[in-house]
Amino acid sequence: MSNLPLGPTVGWLRRRLLDPMAALLRQGLSPQGLAWSLAVGLALGVNPVMGTSTLLCALAGVAFRLNQPALQLANYLAYPLQLLLLIPFIRAGERLTGQAPLPLSVSVLVHGAKADAWGTLVALGSRLLPAFLAWALLALPAMALLAVALRPVFSAVAARTRREAP
Repeated sequence: MSNLPLGPTVGWLRRRLLDPMAALLRQGLSPQGLAWSLAVGLALGVNPVMGTSTLLCALAGVAFRLNQPALQLANYLAYPLQLLLLIPFIRAGERLTGQAPLPLSVSVLVHGAKADAWGTLVALGSRLLPAFLAWALLALPAMALLAVALRPVFSAVAARTRREAP
């Protein structure tokens, strides 16, 4: 890659995302395999059932012969999105199943966790299955679109990596 000085964000992205992806391509992972591994890892990583994404990624990797390091890297990077999308998935699940909206906001969740952690978990728990259903309906097409969009990007990176190889 170029020898231009990089800002802290670009440097972090390069070290944490771009360099590992290029290394996987140099080791023989196909651009299509990398695109699918990242798309599946991101899609599974944002599912609304907290604490399940690592296991889901591992199972998907075995079932579909995807690259585990790429899956788990995408899963790891998706964690902030998982938190951001929790309430929207709960809302979508409520609409999908006709449930009355549960009063939810970040401040309500924090207050509820402090005042009655168990009650808050029980209330949220009743919304997780519909939220998971809404996620599944949205994640599957998004995963396919993301894989199709990433494939040409990784094909270009693989071609560039081959040209730069000694």
